This record gives sequence, structure tokens and C-alpha cells, in this order.
Amino acid sequence: MEELSELLLQRRRKVNALWASGINPYPNDFKPLHTSGDLVAAYGHLQTIVEDPSDVLVMAGRIMARRSFGKAAFLQLQDRKGRVQVYVRKDTLGEEAFASFETLDIGDIVGVTGHPFRTKTGELSLHAHQVRLLTKSLLPLPEKYHGLTDVETRYRQRYVDLIVNPEVKDVFYKRARIIQLIREFMLNHDFLEVETPMMQPIPGGATARPFVTYHNALDRELYLRIAPELYLKRLLVGGFDKVFEINRNFRNEGISVRHNPEFTMMEFYQAYATFDDLMDFTEGLFCHVVENLFGTLEVSYQGDTISFRRPWKRLTVREAILEYGAIDAKSLADRDLAYSYAKSIGLELPEDVGYGKLITEIFEEVAEAKLIQPTFITSYPTEVSPLSRKNDQDPEIVDRFELFCSGREIANAFSELNDPVDQKERFLAQVAAKDKGDEEAHFMDEDYIRALEHGMPPAAGEGIGIDRLVMLLTDSPSIRDVILFPQLRKETK
Repeated sequence: MEELSELLLQRRRKVNALWASGINPYPNDFKPLHTSGDLVAAYGHLQTIVEDPSDVLVMAGRIMARRSFGKAAFLQLQDRKGRVQVYVRKDTLGEEAFASFETLDIGDIVGVTGHPFRTKTGELSLHAHQVRLLTKSLLPLPEKYHGLTDVETRYRQRYVDLIVNPEVKDVFYKRARIIQLIREFMLNHDFLEVETPMMQPIPGGATARPFVTYHNALDRELYLRIAPELYLKRLLVGGFDKVFEINRNFRNEGISVRHNPEFTMMEFYQAYATFDDLMDFTEGLFCHVVENLFGTLEVSYQGDTISFRRPWKRLTVREAILEYGAIDAKSLADRDLAYSYAKSIGLELPEDVGYGKLITEIFEEVAEAKLIQPTFITSYPTEVSPLSRKNDQDPEIVDRFELFCSGREIANAFSELNDPVDQKERFLAQVAAKDKGDEEAHFMDEDYIRALEHGMPPAAGEGIGIDRLVMLLTDSPSIRDVILFPQLRKETK
């Protein structure tokens, strides 16, 4: 820390000296016209470049490295498109300008005007006519500028992480491209993009513990939304037959490599569609994103090759348990035997747990982590699906699927429950569970019931976890790697 403090003091003295000499160390009148990408695009294919001082490029970026040779120096300049080598000569800049250049530090942001050339070793470079300080950096880059490796520091100081680790910046460029491709697919299929409230008087649309806030003017508690579902389905009632929203949800739950308290979801709803239709639609959506991103339908994630080639595997909850668990169909169908099996694999469940909840917990324990290739899991119990439409042949299950890939849930979808009487009964059951201490159970939403009483068309809807999809498509092991500023515990000094 003493060494850092001395470096900080040295750079502050440089700033003070610049001000004293009439030089603003933070000007805002330099306009870069080119990037390192433009340089490579225009000259990268040329093996030899005839130096022409009138062929001028104007760039700006951060100094990432420098090598001085008395009357000359090389810089590594980093901008939003990459890095470029800059060659600086005293006889080109002039004595006074070169002396000013010598005071620059790694981390400073500079503007450079110069012409392209290749060095004797063949490296495409910029021969500087002018180098101008645009921002003085007071703090040095970490670890002698070779990278930031401490994970906790990387997340807390993402701005430094982005400077010194180019592969991190690439993850977020890919994230933006993934969302762009999703939006493109939805719009091309005639979906309307909408925005629904982030602060809700009644949280709904998922089983989760909400964040609570207070609105002074309205004199009431409000909740950060856990899902946009009930508002999007109100729009189905209002006549918007195909809607989607890409935005944040908030859940007051634990933090892990798969969970962040705020996260990005896309939810979409389509009138006159079933969950079967959405399985086909989801395959098309994912294939559109993957193929446009990589030019192939195969990606590598944490050592596994994931193939998105259609059709994807489809299993019911029970079929998945039988395929991956050590229990037979007869025992699984018997509630008491299934409960004994659950205990034998380490699940701690109350003795009065419902059968639907029981087999869902067993599925999550024995099968979920083994679903590496894209797999639709269907026939979830009604007990754990309070907003889904009951199956016409078997009311104990609902018309729902969850999409799993690389052992984690990526999407959740179902044919929507549009019977207001059935919906109210399920809400009441959720309220009873909440009264017994279940903090994740649904609230009663009388206005949503009223909306259903006006008539919601038969429909299906789906939520896709954008962060988890980005993890998968950028080979990132933690959700924090794909969120620019993830939530962290309070920093300890």
C-alpha cells in the first residue's frame, strides 16, 4: 500500500505540474476519426506499406505498454477495437513535444495522429506525428500491466478488468450480440416488444422471495418484480396476441455461480399457441442465435461439446428420474416408496410433502445435472406449477416444459391457465402456503383474476434466462462472468 500511495502521489504531482504549465490534463476537444480496427482493415493485408506522411489516421486509446530507446519509443495503444503499436520519434514530434511525451505513464489515455507503416519485423504500426494527453491516469494498472487475476477484485473493479483482460470485454460484446439476435428473431416472428412495471404492488409470476421498497407519495409498499408474467398476460387480455420483454428481474435469494439477485430474462407470450408449439419455437430461436454467432450449431462449454441440432431430446419428469435415478417405475408411483427413496439420496423433506413436490425434488437431485445436451423436460406436477394449464388427460400434471442444457435450467414455459376460477383456487392454495411460512409462495392478485374474468385467449408463454444462455455461449463458469457489475458482499478493508 505504501508503494501504491507513492505512485499515486507521483502522478498527482505530474497533474499539478501540467496545470501549472498551462496544460489541461483532462481536455475534451480531441476527436478520434479511426480505430485500430480501421487500421487493420485498410492495411492489414498489405505486406509492404510505402510510408506517406499525408496518409493520416487519428486515433485515441489507453497506453498499455511502452518501450523507450532514448530518442524513440514504442507504445501499445488500446482502443475499443483492439491494440495498435505506435512508433514515436523525437525528430518527428519535436523536442518540446517529445519531452512532454516522456512524462506519460502506462494507463494514460492519449490521442495520436500519424501514418501507417510496417516495422522491420513486419508489425503493422502507426508512426506518430502528434501524441496528446487526453486523460491522466492516477492509479497504475495491476500486476505490472499483465492482467488482473484475483476473481473478487475483477468483479469489484470491472472497469480495470475490462482494461487489462481483453477476453472479458469479448464476453460482453457477445452478450450484446446474443440479445440483438434474440430480439431480431422475435421481431421477425411478429412479436411486439413491450415494457412492464419494475415496481409492482403485488409480486407474481414466479415462486420467489421479493425485495420490498416503499413509495412515499403513494404511501404504500411496492415490490421489485420477480417476473413480468402477470402483466404480460394482462396484455394478452387487452388484445396484444404476441408480446415479449427483455429486462431485469429481482429475487431476494442466495448468490451462487448460477444466481444473482438481479438478472436478465426474456419472457414472451403467444395467443392461440400451446407449450408444444413453444418447444419448436425455442429450438428455432436458439439455433438462430447459435448459428449466427458461431457459424455452427455446436459449441464447447466447460469441456463438453453441446449440439443444438434439431430435434432436441424430450422427457417427462418421471422418465428423466427413471433414466438417471436408481428407482423403478412402480416404486416411483408409490408416494411412500418415493419418499423413502428421496431420504436415501439425502433429500430432507417434511413428512407431509405433497407427491408432486416430492418427485420434482427427486428429479432435481438425480437428473438435472446430467442433462448436458439440450433437453425438454415435460409433465410437471400441478402442485409446483400454480400458473400452468392442467393437462386435459391428467389433471395431476400441467402442460409445461423446462429446457435444460449443460445441467442447468435455461428456459421455463407452459400453456397458460386462463380459467379464472381455477386460477383463484391455486392462488388461495399459495396464500395458505405463505401463511404457513413459505416466503416464496405466490401472493393473491385480485386484479389479475379480474383480468382473466374478462377473458384471456388460450395461450402459451416462456421465460428464458439470458444470463445463463450467455454463460453457455461464452463458456463462462459463473453468472458473475457475464454480468458487468454483479452483486457482492460488502467489501472488507
